[in-house]
Amino acid sequence: MPTTTDFHMLPWLSDLPSDQLSTVRDIPLAKLVRDDMLAMILRGDLPTGQRINEPDIAARLGVSRVPVREALRELESTGLVVARKHAGVFVREPDAEELRDLYEMRGLLDGFAGRRAARLGDEARIALADALDASIADMNAAFAAHDVQRYYRENLNFHWAIVEAAGNHALADTYRGVVQKLHLSRLKNLSQDMGMRASIAEHVAIARALRDGDVARCERLMARHVGDAYIRLSGLTG
Repeated sequence: MPTTTDFHMLPWLSDLPSDQLSTVRDIPLAKLVRDDMLAMILRGDLPTGQRINEPDIAARLGVSRVPVREALRELESTGLVVARKHAGVFVREPDAEELRDLYEMRGLLDGFAGRRAARLGDEARIALADALDASIADMNAAFAAHDVQRYYRENLNFHWAIVEAAGNHALADTYRGVVQKLHLSRLKNLSQDMGMRASIAEHVAIARALRDGDVARCERLMARHVGDAYIRLSGLTG
């Protein structure tokens, strides 16, 4: 299981120390509590299937249970936690059917992001391609060190850079929600090499197509890459 520091740099997540909660102004308290619990879930501090103890969360953050309940309701709406009658709120994990659906959706979103990014002007597109090449270099270093967690983190950064470059807020919001749910399943497999060599080769091809401004190829490679990632993951979890 990852430690509390393994995923502190997820592309869509920045941690807020609990002792700073009371000093933040103009941000609803429930949102701060939600972000703190989200960080714990995505780091694996609150693993799938675990019951979330409201009094413990409230005491740790120095808040009442009201914003904790509000935060849990919001997290439930994202599908990251589930409330069970007379039992409490638990961190959930997508089942096999939902996992398949999420990967199918992510394939569509990644393909769209790749198409948008490949259409950027030359200066912005080349700058993005340079950043992707640097990300690939980090993946290669992680592969050489047999560091699956570091590779996975950089893989997230690679895809998120393309999604951000696409410049579509609706895409980014939807993508964030899909990948957060998928992340709950990936946490269990981060001690295993899920075809890093093949995945890196796919990233290289994507970065090259984007650098060339080949819109159709970039879209196709992005979508295929997600499908291949699902096949690799299914081989481990099936």
